[in-house]
Amino acid sequence: MAKKPENLTFEESLSELDTIVTDLEQGDVSLDDALKQFERGIKLVRSSQQKLEHAQQKVAILMQEDDAEPSPYQPEDV
Repeated sequence: MAKKPENLTFEESLSELDTIVTDLEQGDVSLDDALKQFERGIKLVRSSQQKLEHAQQKVAILMQEDDAEPSPYQPEDV
């Protein structure tokens, strides 16, 4: 049984989407299987979009928290 889209990594989702697109483009899939694959693809896309949005929010938060000016590196005397 395939993992739920939300349990896949972003990269796993992209890989599975690529496989689905390839299968559908070849046209060797029955209509019922094509519909199932299409439905799975939609779920993968939605899950991937949520993961991207979450990552963007994290980056935005981290950028806001980094208000301090960078200071030059000064190695400690050994």
